[in-house]
Amino acid sequence: INKFRRIKDYLKTILITNDDGFEAEGIKALREALKDLGRVIAIAPANEKSACSHSVTLYQPLKLVEIEKDFYKLIDGTPSDCVYISKTAIFKDFKPDLVISGINRGSNMGEDITYSGTIAGAMEGVLQGYPAIAISQVLGETNRENTDYNLAQEFIKKLVKKIFENGYPLNHREILNINIPPKGKIDEVEITYAGYRIYGSETLIYKSPRGEKLYWLGLHPLKWKSRDVQNIKSDFDTIAEGKISVTPIKLDLTEYNQINNLRNWL
Repeated sequence: INKFRRIKDYLKTILITNDDGFEAEGIKALREALKDLGRVIAIAPANEKSACSHSVTLYQPLKLVEIEKDFYKLIDGTPSDCVYISKTAIFKDFKPDLVISGINRGSNMGEDITYSGTIAGAMEGVLQGYPAIAISQVLGETNRENTDYNLAQEFIKKLVKKIFENGYPLNHREILNINIPPKGKIDEVEITYAGYRIYGSETLIYKSPRGEKLYWLGLHPLKWKSRDVQNIKSDFDTIAEGKISVTPIKLDLTEYNQINNLRNWL
């Protein structure tokens, strides 16, 4: 009888999304890496949505367009929208075994995770009750245009196989956030904490043809400082050493250590 079960009864299903858009090389690399591990369904924004954080679209309808089998683009949608509507549009009778957001072009470390649309895609996954991973490819100082996703592909395939064999290692509403160094090795992996990012405030000022003043946010250099956390390295320090960073993060942002202090203060 088992031999004749429907495919969905035994084949693992992976939902993938990103914030770089459906045409990004990273999501193509992710689909290629996972194709032998189960059914891969991709729903990605029609346009780049980097730094959109966990935004969802409330005041306009969204159009889901099928590009090819199991590959869709969402017009005007965010990564969170992609995962959110998949429950109605795709997963009516079954659910994905895993949600993966990426492979993002660029890092998602430290407090940058609060800006990240990549992280948000994974966040929406765990909110919907699915285990989720965010994966990003850190860019090197040179050759930034020709991003190499080979190590990221190799690592995510290895990790997903381990999850399917042994189970997801985190609790409910907790996410694996992975950052891949520009150059590294598959077996050089560090479990890290989200580091302390140092931000600038570079804003470029332009003038439009009509004389209007326009502002364009600039890129900040990747600077950080280390916290004193015993026996744990930050994601920044780990990437600087050329190792893969795996950070467990959670949606509960409550600072429990300050509860009594705040009570007394009030």
